[in-house]
Parts: sequence; structure tokens; C-alpha cells
Amino acid sequence: MPLTNATQIARSKGDPQVLSTGHSSLSGTDQLGRLLGWFSIGLGVTELMAPGYLARTLGLKGKEGLIRAYGAREIMSGLPTLSPDRSFGLASRIAGDVLDLGTLAVALNDDNPKRNNAVIAMALVAGVTLLDIVAYSGTKGVHHRSPNSGRDYSSRSGFPQGPQAARGLARQDFEIPPDYRAEGSVADAISQTT
Repeated sequence: MPLTNATQIARSKGDPQVLSTGHSSLSGTDQLGRLLGWFSIGLGVTELMAPGYLARTLGLKGKEGLIRAYGAREIMSGLPTLSPDRSFGLASRIAGDVLDLGTLAVALNDDNPKRNNAVIAMALVAGVTLLDIVAYSGTKGVHHRSPNSGRDYSSRSGFPQGPQAARGLARQDFEIPPDYRAEGSVADAISQTT
């Protein structure tokens, strides 16, 4: 409830106050996708800010520029993952996870003194990849709209009684309320054209 109370600060006096919040309308896979989006942005910022530390920890000295590029990629795939249509962001996260696994595989050679750290990092990336795949497949299943859904609306016109019944309704003589009637030269011009 502290976040609900914090939102009261930015409200004008006439705005309604949020007294309590309810359950989210997001599905479980949508919530997982949003969580993965924030994780991606956090990891990307870390890779941009501390590539040297990460390279030393994993035994990837000389790959600081690559780690920085991966950080930018993480942020760029995290942003669409936070959007309502997060399938593109999740797909780009999965592709990025494959790149990460390939890069970490280089650090698994026997002469790397930080090989154990690289093994742990590879296991973590594999776990996150599995979460990305679950979120992607769940999001695609929930939000998938097929153009051939079996529904045919071609015979519908939008008129409840059909288009023929609607033709001419606007031109039928009906009583115009007094306050809608034109007076003077405008009224004369209208009556002459109709």
C-alpha cells in the first residue's frame, strides 16, 4: 500500500483518491513478461556500467566492448517487453540469450581461472532462457489473433434493419424543433435548394 499512498502526492485537489488497489488484469504470462522486461533493463544497465568487472568475474578479459554491446541489446529488448504487445521483446530476449550462451561457452575452456563462475552464469542464463520461452509461448497463445479465425463479417452492414431501411431516413419530413429552425435569408436559401 505504500505505492498507493505515494501516488496521492501528484494528485490535484479535485482528483479522486486511490484508496485501495485490486488484482491486476494481467495474466500470469504477462506478469512474467513484464518481470523479464525489468530484469533485462537492469542487466543491461549493469553490463553498460560495469563491463570490466563482469569480464574479470567470468574470465572474459578483452571482451568489455562486447559486454557493453550486450548491455545495450538487453535494454533494447527489455523496452518492448514492457509494452502491451510484448511478444517481440520476448523473442528478441530469446535471441539474445542464445548469444549470451555462445559467449559464455567461450569462457568454459580449461585454462580459464574463472571457469566455475562462467558455469554458474551459463546455468543462470539457461534458466532465464527457459523463462523467456515460457513467457513468449504463453503471450503468443493469449494474444494471438489469426486472420482466418472462422468468423465472416462480410455480410454485415452495421444497420440493424439493413441498408435499404436506412436509406432516406435523414431526408424524411419530420418536425424540426422551433429552436433548430433557421430564420431570415438563410431559411429562404435552404427552402429554395431542397
